[in-house]
Amino acid sequence: MRVWFLSAGLALMCMAQNAAAGTVLIVGDSISAGFGLDTRLGWVSLLEQRLKREGFDDKVVNASISGDTSAGGLARLPALLAEHKPELVILELGGNDGLRGLLPTQLQQNLAAMIDSSRASGAKVLLLGMQLPPNYGVRYTEAFANVYSTLAEEKKIPLVPFFLDGVGGHPDLMQADGLHPAAGAQDKLLENVWPTLKPLL
Repeated sequence: MRVWFLSAGLALMCMAQNAAAGTVLIVGDSISAGFGLDTRLGWVSLLEQRLKREGFDDKVVNASISGDTSAGGLARLPALLAEHKPELVILELGGNDGLRGLLPTQLQQNLAAMIDSSRASGAKVLLLGMQLPPNYGVRYTEAFANVYSTLAEEKKIPLVPFFLDGVGGHPDLMQADGLHPAAGAQDKLLENVWPTLKPLL
């Protein structure tokens, strides 16, 4: 009888741990997909390692695709939410919209729709902000950057103001194309995200 109770107790503990563990869904572009890198060195893989090290059981699903835009992410999101049922959605999109000169208003609409859909599914949302190089012009770069702060304020969601802070503009931390962070920058990317991410787990 004692063995039965012990077995039952262990089973209940395992069930409780599994119930407490959630899924973190990352919907991003090449920066989160680890373009040009061994993906085991990318910031998403480093996040998985950090979670385990700090005792979190959360599963990380990296649904990032190199070259994706906010419109692409919006189109993919419903199926991702249905399949993975995440507790937290991290949105890392917009860089390709900016590089293609797409309207910031369209970026804002797409991200807003993704935020709303994620919340409707029961997930929290973390938005990772992006900025563009100054050669795109002051008016456009400011309008682009303001999309993220405006959404964070309107939707009352946490924001990492500039995901590439301390990385962008530093040639030693970028790949030869000048657009994608190098392996040596991945720790910094995670450190930019972690303080805002951790309280959401």
